[in-house]
Amino acid sequence: MGTIEQAAEVGQFGVWPLIGNTPLVRVSPLEPRPGVQVYAKLESLNPGGSVKDRAAAAMILDGLRTGALGPGKTLLDSTSGNTGIAYAMLGASLGYPVTLCVPSSVAEERKRLLRVYGAEVIWTSPLEGSDGAIRMARELHADHRDRYFYPDQYNNPANWHAHYETTGPEILAQTGGRITHFVAGLGTSGTFVGAGRRLREVNPAIRLISVQPDSPLHGIEGLKHMASAIVPGIYDPTLADEDARVETEAAWDMLRRLAREAGLLVGASGAAALTVASRVAQGLERGLVVALIPDGGERYLSDRMLAPGAGRTGSG
Repeated sequence: MGTIEQAAEVGQFGVWPLIGNTPLVRVSPLEPRPGVQVYAKLESLNPGGSVKDRAAAAMILDGLRTGALGPGKTLLDSTSGNTGIAYAMLGASLGYPVTLCVPSSVAEERKRLLRVYGAEVIWTSPLEGSDGAIRMARELHADHRDRYFYPDQYNNPANWHAHYETTGPEILAQTGGRITHFVAGLGTSGTFVGAGRRLREVNPAIRLISVQPDSPLHGIEGLKHMASAIVPGIYDPTLADEDARVETEAAWDMLRRLAREAGLLVGASGAAALTVASRVAQGLERGLVVALIPDGGERYLSDRMLAPGAGRTGSG
């Protein structure tokens, strides 16, 4: 697998060296008592605005290394938005065209970013979600194998390796190895699987907690309800010590609460992770809980869940 340092050389020191080394910030409003600390790993500080910069960079590097991404090829993949934005940004930096299959229900902010970076977007049925986009990308690749480099983020080991090599070690270093619980959502599952494997390798006592929506018909963009979805090939269901479920309304309540009580504007999937982190913290006498925050709330400002009067007025 390539490293971010190699990517910097490939990308001629453009945005590539800015990927990773994101901050870990304390979220004191979610700490129930002294001795219990809750932290958020803010992946919105990557240059493309999300955790997906890490995986996209690793998959592109792997394609370049193996020759699968060569002259004249177009990068093709399915995405719910963030990986596509990362692909488009990094593809532009290397001069490769990018074609993306995206559910038309994604937030308007993501649509605009994809257009700004120059990606060709094939919009798929909002009713089929990310699974419909996956099927479309597979069909395009099957029909035009000579045209496309298809990294297939849901089944590419370079996805989770990116987090094994960077995200996990960063969390260990930033907490001085004191982390006791790691919480992350499941989309492709690459972040949870890669970082979780690295954390467990270093300290088997760290509890790994994955997060899913509580139903197939949810409103937490970027997360998969695994029981009703196409399950990613890189997903390891045996890794988590606990697989938590979050209600859509609870996640959006947490999003609003964090903005107002902590000055922290996170995306819906990050709010879901912090909802679970808060629940975990409530049951601890001592511990250090880290929640992975994939992106920032700026990408969701047009969502109806943030319209005036939406949601409950309580803290969630």
